[in-house]
Amino acid sequence: MPPHSLTDLAGLRISGEDFLAAVLETAAQPIWVVDREGVLRFANPAAITALGYDGADELLGRHSHETIHYKHPDGTPYPAAECPMLLPRTTGETVASDLDWFFRRDGSMFPVSYASVPIEMPEGRGAVVAFTDIEDRLRAEQALREREAMFGAREDSLRRIAALVAGGAASTDVFAAIAREVAQVLDLPVVLVCRYDAGKTTATVIGAWGEDRRGFEAGTRWPLDGPSILAQVLKTGRPARIDDYDELPGTSADAVRKTGFRAVAGAPIIVDGDVWGAMMAGTTPGVPLPDQIEARLAEFTELVATAISNTESRAGLARLAEEQAALRRVATLAARGTSPEDLFTAVAEEAGRVLPVMNVAMARYQSDRTMTVLAISDSLADSFPVGSRWPLGGKNVSTVVFETARSARVDDYADAPGRLSAAIRERALSSAVGAPIVVEGRVWGVMTLASTEQPLPVDTEARLASFTELVATAIANAESRAGLARLAEEQAALRRVATLVARGMPAAEVFSAVAEEMERLFDAQATTIGRLDPGGTVSVVASCGSGRMPLGGRLTRQSGSVLAKVVRTGRAARVDDYTHATGILREVTQRTGIRCSVAVPIMVEGSLWGSIAVGTVREQFPTDTEQRMAEFTELVGTAISNIQAREDLSASRARIVAAADDERQRVVRDLHDGAQQRIVHTVITLKLARRALHNHEKDLPELLTQALDHAEQTTAELRELAHGILPAALTQGGLRAGVDALASRMAMPVENAVSVGRLPDALEATAYFVVAEALTNVAKHADAGHAEVAAQIEDGRLAVQVRDDGVGGAQPGGSGLVGLADRLAVLNGQLRVESPVDGGTFVIADIPVPD
Repeated sequence: MPPHSLTDLAGLRISGEDFLAAVLETAAQPIWVVDREGVLRFANPAAITALGYDGADELLGRHSHETIHYKHPDGTPYPAAECPMLLPRTTGETVASDLDWFFRRDGSMFPVSYASVPIEMPEGRGAVVAFTDIEDRLRAEQALREREAMFGAREDSLRRIAALVAGGAASTDVFAAIAREVAQVLDLPVVLVCRYDAGKTTATVIGAWGEDRRGFEAGTRWPLDGPSILAQVLKTGRPARIDDYDELPGTSADAVRKTGFRAVAGAPIIVDGDVWGAMMAGTTPGVPLPDQIEARLAEFTELVATAISNTESRAGLARLAEEQAALRRVATLAARGTSPEDLFTAVAEEAGRVLPVMNVAMARYQSDRTMTVLAISDSLADSFPVGSRWPLGGKNVSTVVFETARSARVDDYADAPGRLSAAIRERALSSAVGAPIVVEGRVWGVMTLASTEQPLPVDTEARLASFTELVATAIANAESRAGLARLAEEQAALRRVATLVARGMPAAEVFSAVAEEMERLFDAQATTIGRLDPGGTVSVVASCGSGRMPLGGRLTRQSGSVLAKVVRTGRAARVDDYTHATGILREVTQRTGIRCSVAVPIMVEGSLWGSIAVGTVREQFPTDTEQRMAEFTELVGTAISNIQAREDLSASRARIVAAADDERQRVVRDLHDGAQQRIVHTVITLKLARRALHNHEKDLPELLTQALDHAEQTTAELRELAHGILPAALTQGGLRAGVDALASRMAMPVENAVSVGRLPDALEATAYFVVAEALTNVAKHADAGHAEVAAQIEDGRLAVQVRDDGVGGAQPGGSGLVGLADRLAVLNGQLRVESPVDGGTFVIADIPVPD
């Protein structure tokens, strides 16, 4: 079996359609197809790129295992007989792997997850392999493990520091231990702990670790002149770094240069809301500071600041230990993959146990400036139940965190506006603190603490942030796992729909399958596909679920349906309130309890075909529902395009057959009524002439004359009949001569600009009939004074053009032009008609010329 190009998967004869090829070729996921021998027969662009090839011709026709999968990761040979990806060819069962290794063209190895699915081919069963490069995912997982290890090391360090403080160790020993522990955990050559004096004009080194800290031993004091790290941290209260001290002025900058340091990073130590000091790390020339080292220092200094603040308070150290234990318990739940709902509840409970309040809440921000409560303390559950949705706005910590992406506090709700603020006042909550839950750079939600006492301690924001960091990590992990599972589920659904289309299933069955797949993917209680009618209404072509709508039912643009909303705007939409729905929609929503619907447009060949909607009885769909549905409906649009193309082809073939039958009947009728009767008369007259000759009758000449007249008329009628099929001018002289013959019978001047020679018979005849039909329409309808016919070959295609200066307004859907389109389709040609009112008509036929 020869290899196939990416644009001709139909050559595999998996089905009679090009749909599967189009889907696979445009899919972002790498996909290839092997035949029963394991030879690559198809690879989409994503697979070719992932495997390091320049084009399909370099990959197709080669044995897949020997090309991509021939070695184990340790370099030992991998026999093809042991390759699980090839098993579907023999077992007919799907094989999947979460981790395997493929080889690129250059021999480099990369990790993948894949699924190998059997597929029936004319020569026997093959397999379709879809894979994903998981190198980034593995790297992220490794980074997460390293981060978790760092967190563990940090907690161990803090426990050791806390033990020193609890044991009454001197401050100098505590700060030296802090510097040592930070340097070891973060793998830094030098770490300094400095404290700003009361006037914030100098800083004193109170703890140091590292062999190359000359000049910065504990007890040394440095003025805050020049743009040094110490000065920047004090001024901004935020982490900072300087990668080159060569040109910086100031006393401390000079001392840094003398020690040989070129790069320094620092983070503030904030105690009781004040920039108490700074922690610094330095490296020697040629050894760059690690990326994000200032942020990692800041992670330490937040907890170190607590330790410093508690050096005079054993109770404070006990509190730190309790918080760390709570954080460890939360971290353990996150590492075990605990469900988000259970994790949120546990976080709220732990925070309420160790932080200075009993009122803890966690909420997720939505795209429409609302938030949904995910967890709440029992004391607030009646007023803010889990699952309730609140509009943002006014002066409250949840709104401020949403708008600023930073921690916030409000210590007085007496005059705060907004519905949420009013609910807070009803519970007599006077002071509240909120911290953002930031997931992969975006503000995902908020965690809040509220108290009836006023105000909350100044360090509450920092302590709360420790919990939100762990929550964010857990959410990111959960979303990553859910995203992978969801992607696999969506890909499986798309494959099932693609298989139905490739099998040529009726449109109604495909639409029904799409609705069922969409309902399953989005856990919906109702799914409906609506097609846009010429009159602007929306007809239901498929519907499933408890909220199904009757097939054939029609929705107006003003019905309140989310489907109609999409048709009006051409964009994705959602409806959260069906109070004012009418007609079918009102009956369905009242009967089923549908509360929220989301719909996206279905585009077919650049035009709005209709819409697909999902409905739920829950509060609402997730914020990414529109995007996920849009990705699915891209392929739905392709499926519909293929279905319509198949139906158009069937209709075109039927019209061609009917036209051929009509033509045959016309020829038979014309022969019977015309030429056949003339021939009969001629024969009879000749028999009479023969008898007259035998009997020497006088009317012999007259009979011969009559017979001759009949024969001549028969010849003329046969010529006219043949002219209706293919004229002699065309068959003998080509297209230009045929156009001359057509022009000679027109009542107006026709300019002949045909510049092509002889063409293949079918192409020449088709071009002739295009001109004949167009000129016939000119004569009948155009009221034109002039017409022009042109034909030329450019880039391997014949362009035939007929233009007139008549009244225009021609209808492309007329039977004659539709027949021409069908005739052109047989030769893979296309017909275009431009006929503005009062602008004349321009008919263009474009036909490929065979090599």
